[in-house]
Amino acid sequence: MSTVDSNNGSNPVRILMVDDDVAFSRVVRAILQLYRQRTFIITWKDSVESALAEIEQNQDIDLILTDYYFPTSNGLEFCLQLDQMGRSIPIIFLTNARDFKLAVEAMKLGVEDYLLKDDLDQAYLPRTILSILDRVLLRRHKLSIEKRIAMAESRAQVIRELVVTVCHEFNNPLAAIKISFDLLQRQTMETVTPDMLKSFESRFNTIDSEIKQLRDLNFERIDFHETKTSNSKEIL
Repeated sequence: MSTVDSNNGSNPVRILMVDDDVAFSRVVRAILQLYRQRTFIITWKDSVESALAEIEQNQDIDLILTDYYFPTSNGLEFCLQLDQMGRSIPIIFLTNARDFKLAVEAMKLGVEDYLLKDDLDQAYLPRTILSILDRVLLRRHKLSIEKRIAMAESRAQVIRELVVTVCHEFNNPLAAIKISFDLLQRQTMETVTPDMLKSFESRFNTIDSEIKQLRDLNFERIDFHETKTSNSKEIL
C-alpha cells in the first residue's frame, strides 16, 4: 500500500518508508508535510518484501526510512538484500531500540543514520534527510571526479608508453642513417651533389628534431582530465 504527500517546493525528495506501524507512518508523513522548505513524496510499505518489490520497479527513490524490527525480517537483512539488488539508496533506520551495537552494525552496512523514533520532531527529521542527501551527493560527485582522474591518468600512462616505444623504434635506425651520412660526406662521389647532401641533411635533422621533441614531451603540462566541476550539477 502507498500514499503520496507533497507540499509547495521544487525538486521533490522521493522517500520510501518501510514500517508496519501505521500510526507511526502517519506521524512521519505529517512531520514531513509540515516542512515548507522542501517537498517530500512518500511511498509507504508495511514489510521488507513489499519494499523490495517497490524498489525493483521504482528507480526514482532518493532515500529509504525503515524500521529495524519486522515480523519476518529485520533492517540489516533489508540492507543486504538491497545490496544484492545492486541498488545504492541512502538508508535511515528509525527505531525504538537504544542499541549501540545495532547502530554500529547498521553503519558497517552503509546505513547513513540511526534515529530513535522518540527523538523525532518537526524540524529534526526533514533536516536530517536533506543533510544526508547533500552528503551523499557530494560523496558521489567526489567518486565521479576520482574515477575520471584515474581514467585520465591511465590514458596518460598509455601515451607515455607509446611515446617511449616510438622513440626507441626510431632511435636505432636514425643512428644508423646518421653514421652512413657522415661516411658519405667524407667520400668524393661524382653522382652525389652537395645540394643533394644538404637536402638530405635538412630532412634528416627535421625528423631527428621531431623525435627529440616527442621524447622530451612534458606530460605534466598536458591536461588529460576532461572534468568540468564548476558547471556540474546533479538534482535529486
